[in-house]
Amino acid sequence: MARSTSSAPSSPSSPEDPALTESHEVFEKAAEVFRVMAAPMRLRIISSLCQGEKNVSELLEEIDTTQPNMSQHLSTLYQAGVLGKRRDGVQIYYRIVNQRVVNLCRAVCTQIAVED
Repeated sequence: MARSTSSAPSSPSSPEDPALTESHEVFEKAAEVFRVMAAPMRLRIISSLCQGEKNVSELLEEIDTTQPNMSQHLSTLYQAGVLGKRRDGVQIYYRIVNQRVVNLCRAVCTQIAVED
């Protein structure tokens, strides 16, 4: 016989479990989005790429940083599914592929700008 205590989690057949699991997954995904967006450099890159696809040289013309630093941030954004990339000869072009992150970024930055 299984023993039951009031502090034990609900059984798998409980109707609450799917909702709890879903909310945990949502919070985990949200935390990952915020982690990716936590660097001001990444927000600048996202903002720049909202104007269209660009290669690293074009991004470096607009954003004051080193090439290795830019590449590191681009890699993080790419691995997180925010950016897509394509190769054209020796150039790699980056573009936004996750519009949800862009919308969130715009909303937060706009709200902060309005409050200042």
